[in-house]
Amino acid sequence: MSAARDRRPPRPASLARRLRPLQVGAGLQGFMLWVPVEKLFQTQIGFDAAAIAAMAAAYAAVVPLLEVPSGILADRWSRTGILIISSVAAAASALVGGLSHNVATYIGAALILGVYFAMNSGTVDSVVYDAVVEETGSPDRYEHWIGRVRIVESAAFTTSALAGGLVAELTSPRLTYFLTVPFALASIIAFSRFREPRLHRVAEPLALRRHVATTMHAMTRIPSVRRNLLLAALAALLSQAVFEFGPLWLVALHAPAAAFGPYWALLVATLGAGGYLAARLNLGRRSPALAVAAVLVGMPALFVTSHVVLLIVAAQAVLALSLAVTGIHAGRLLHDAVPSNIRAGVSSGAGTFSWMLFLPFSLGFGALARTGGVYVAGWIFLGTCAVLAALLALSARTASATPAETAALAAAIAGNSLTDEPSPELSPPPDDLACQQAVRLISDYLDGDFPPGWRDNITEHLRACDGCTAYLEQIRQTVDLLEEIDASQRANPRSG
Repeated sequence: MSAARDRRPPRPASLARRLRPLQVGAGLQGFMLWVPVEKLFQTQIGFDAAAIAAMAAAYAAVVPLLEVPSGILADRWSRTGILIISSVAAAASALVGGLSHNVATYIGAALILGVYFAMNSGTVDSVVYDAVVEETGSPDRYEHWIGRVRIVESAAFTTSALAGGLVAELTSPRLTYFLTVPFALASIIAFSRFREPRLHRVAEPLALRRHVATTMHAMTRIPSVRRNLLLAALAALLSQAVFEFGPLWLVALHAPAAAFGPYWALLVATLGAGGYLAARLNLGRRSPALAVAAVLVGMPALFVTSHVVLLIVAAQAVLALSLAVTGIHAGRLLHDAVPSNIRAGVSSGAGTFSWMLFLPFSLGFGALARTGGVYVAGWIFLGTCAVLAALLALSARTASATPAETAALAAAIAGNSLTDEPSPELSPPPDDLACQQAVRLISDYLDGDFPPGWRDNITEHLRACDGCTAYLEQIRQTVDLLEEIDASQRANPRSG
């Protein structure tokens, strides 16, 4: 019993203290004063709707070239180091953007911003997931803690949106770029004080070629990873599109400059609200998933048909909120499906895929906006949201098998055979094992009922994943305790 007491999960305060520097760093990175007035500044230096779409396509072309390599580098080197590089890129982009007086120079700033996106994408959520598993032995609280990070980011976005609009109104939009630089540099200090999880460094490091091959294999050959990758990529694509092109509706309706700050503050506030709701809505269940799917289709239908500014703003905000919740849910599914030593690489792969999709999306939006205006171009939102809604509903139906798997695991622990599961001898061992797969097979692993190929793969997964190792130890302790109780009852039948 003393061993069980020694393995009690840490208090939430322990994990909160550990994640606090990460939250502060993410908040400082999100304090971008220039973002709410970017479109106004761009029009001042010669941009039109088509040029804005071309700029978005430019950094959409750069980011995919860097995302997966940066994720693999984070897995092999340091995820904190990658976050620090992203802060440097954010500061440089703001500086070059503030110095821009024409379209070409500003596109250069956008390309540097693409480096920030590439380095940041998939890194924070991978760090949070591993920290939760490392501290608690389970990913169950991932949505709660990534939600907290998103709330901090949202607070920074909201505050900077209001402050940026005020600064632009009192001085000029250009100054907002220069005032952003110190916040990006300050985030470097915060990230350097964060104690990075080491789950991805537990196992012996793979050779670079094998690491890349394993990451790509997971993204392209494992069906659950492919499905969740597409879900996460579409959610990220649409979220980026709302923030990138949503303000153009206000420009088309000649909204006053003072309206852009509160509008942007409302949009970025949905990120925090989405983080709060994601921990409370179980999108793995059919009813919440279908409700969110309906919202994903209904909101773009409103803002591509209405000419009322307040209604358009409300529809965009609700859509952004739904996308934030869907994105966190998709991230959880994706992290559950892969081991820690390739987690940042695969998560960055979702970002890469989203940018690859964003490139034709932005070019198509720009072409339609040039010929028919933003209302015609907005129908692209509706079609893409319909695809995302269908995938979300499908993911809920797929996730509904989880309780049956849990029941099968409980039966195995109780000593029953998994008659509904295929025998390991009937199929070849998988090339890679995700946490949920390993958990399902722990009982047979302990009993030694596997051929060598399967057992070696599970052993390799356990070396790389402290969460599954902790679960294995808990099962072993439970079995030992049951054996002790059984022996005690046999020795003293009257005590039973």
